[in-house]
Amino acid sequence: MKHTAHFWVAGALLLGACVAPSSQHNADAQPAFRVLVFSRTLGYRHDSIPEGIAAIKALGAEHGFAVTATEDPTYFQPDTLAQFAVVVFLNTSGDVLDTLAQEAFKAYIEGGGGYVGVHAASDTEYDWPWYGQLVGAYFESHPHIQEAVVRVVDRTHPSTQHLPEAWARTDEWYNFHASPRLHNVHVLAVLDETTYEGGKMGEDHPIAWYHTVGEGRAWYTAMGHTKESYAEPLFRQHLLGGILWAARRAD
Repeated sequence: MKHTAHFWVAGALLLGACVAPSSQHNADAQPAFRVLVFSRTLGYRHDSIPEGIAAIKALGAEHGFAVTATEDPTYFQPDTLAQFAVVVFLNTSGDVLDTLAQEAFKAYIEGGGGYVGVHAASDTEYDWPWYGQLVGAYFESHPHIQEAVVRVVDRTHPSTQHLPEAWARTDEWYNFHASPRLHNVHVLAVLDETTYEGGKMGEDHPIAWYHTVGEGRAWYTAMGHTKESYAEPLFRQHLLGGILWAARRAD
């Protein structure tokens, strides 16, 4: 029995030696890339911001990227931005960056960084023309929250390939000062204004799009007003696809 006990102890030690390094590697595994979520507001503040941050952090944990959430504009300096593959403007509003931060962010994007704009990201930096080009369009107005049908016109992109051609969902539906097509964006989805009240853009009402700015990638969705949005599997996958594309991890 003593020899048997020694055998089991030795076996356990050997098994531990085999398993432990793998577990340690998993614990210390480096993220595939880093995402900065910026949610500073100097205008209207969405009460869904915490849910949005939590959703992006959960997506990061599931898909292997690290997420830093902040409202601190001092992150917008060259050395700090260089640590991130993507900057997400999550329901920002107003003039959230000073001149030096704007210059750093512009250089970051044009040098190959990624931008993801969510909903009120288009209600941000109205007096900075470069940002208007980056986001693609500025918010103009919206009707009350209601269900509408989103027509997905490009289902090959990582942010839309999982979506049905007609996607019925409830949100706050933005009208824009001008069509983002003026900035040569690639439109992914449009709103069907016959399916809700308050649309002002007519038959061509883009609601999600992407384009390149310099060497950088920019993706925007006008959806994401409500807390419930960030619990919707289809919307979360839409957001994930935008992040992965902007980070050059998916095409």
